[in-house]
Amino acid sequence: MARIIFYEKPGCAGNARQKALLLASGHQVDARNLLTEPWSAPSLRPYFGSKPVEEWFNTASPRIKSGEIDPEKVNPQEALMMMILDPTLIRRPLMRVGDHCEAGFDREAVRAWVGLKADADDAVDGCIHVIESDAA
Repeated sequence: MARIIFYEKPGCAGNARQKALLLASGHQVDARNLLTEPWSAPSLRPYFGSKPVEEWFNTASPRIKSGEIDPEKVNPQEALMMMILDPTLIRRPLMRVGDHCEAGFDREAVRAWVGLKADADDAVDGCIHVIESDAA
């Protein structure tokens, strides 16, 4: 069992299902508001690890969908500044266990990282496929 700090967008159905899956797997979830956290470049950067910058972004963000921001044309420093100013751009959830941080909810990666019970999917109400995406 892990204690997972889970930064979410309050009211997001996808994040609610992700938390339910973690809880059904026996983990403790410390849910925090992604949008009101006082992010800085040093506090945000570890969540993205070695992922390409375009994978740092929430593709459901209106600014991404409208084409205002093209994540493939943004460097790491620009991305972090954009996300600090507009946290809706951040791929969510952000999760931390100890010093290990992750952005987004790839079920297989989470299973390998902290573990997910095989029968935990039954505890999650609604469509499980939403868990694997970054729903708005």
